[in-house]
Amino acid sequence: MSDVDAAVSALREGALIHLPTETVYGLGARADDPEAVIKVFEAKGRPRFNPLIVHIGDIVLAEQIGVFDDRARALAKAFWPGPLTLVVPVRDAGLACDLARAGLDSVALRMPAHPMALDILRGFGGGVVAPSANRSGRPSPTTQADAYEETGAFVQASPDGGDCHVGVESTVVSLLDDARYLRAGAVTRAQVEAVIGPLASDQAEGHRSPGRLSLHYAPDAPVKINVDEPSASAAYLAFGPTNFTGPVIQLSARRDLHEAAANLFRALREADRLNPPVIEIAPMPEDGIGEAINDRIKRAAGFVG
Repeated sequence: MSDVDAAVSALREGALIHLPTETVYGLGARADDPEAVIKVFEAKGRPRFNPLIVHIGDIVLAEQIGVFDDRARALAKAFWPGPLTLVVPVRDAGLACDLARAGLDSVALRMPAHPMALDILRGFGGGVVAPSANRSGRPSPTTQADAYEETGAFVQASPDGGDCHVGVESTVVSLLDDARYLRAGAVTRAQVEAVIGPLASDQAEGHRSPGRLSLHYAPDAPVKINVDEPSASAAYLAFGPTNFTGPVIQLSARRDLHEAAANLFRALREADRLNPPVIEIAPMPEDGIGEAINDRIKRAAGFVG
């Protein structure tokens, strides 16, 4: 089996791969499967659920996942395949799960300019999240050997696509309203402006970009965390069995942190749709992926951000 075939097979099984790109080596997982995406956060030791870039192999899939306007199409035509990520409204959330988007109504999309990456993406046929393949806080890997040293224990396939010729993460541009330059990269601000005109301040949409501090999705109702005995009027996000007689939305009845992480954003939205005076959340363990869950619910409660 070739390296490309092995990577495609691993993605289909929900396993992790190393994805060689022109910017850095990515830690890849299928974007439509929250259980696969969770493995990325665990492998990286990532402290919170940042939005992740969804890598695609063609513009047709990109427009199935996200809503492209004339600006997005012009930038894609000018710089794709290449080191430019476009943040656009999500069209089909089933193709890029809540965890991949950090619960946002937008999605970050990129078509990498690397032959092996494109072969893998087109062979798989769906979106692939692929943040840099380093452990959190460490330098991004630009060779297969470095990627394997960082996160090789977590991947099922680690194809060698040679050295990355860009070596820094992609430029990120938001096109949700005014165009904004959210993260600098090999595609410069001047190059983007030459295609679509002047850019607005980047501050208003910074939370939409991978690699930046994010408040992410917060419900309309106030959120209280670490609640063992919910108040009578609350919508309660439970973790395990509960005797609460009000509205209960289970993160995981069997107290499985992976299941709770996969259900988190859906549960917050479901609770918010009940229009409760308050959303209360059961205490969550801090071990493993629990650290990211706790970071996320602290942000929803307004303690971080």
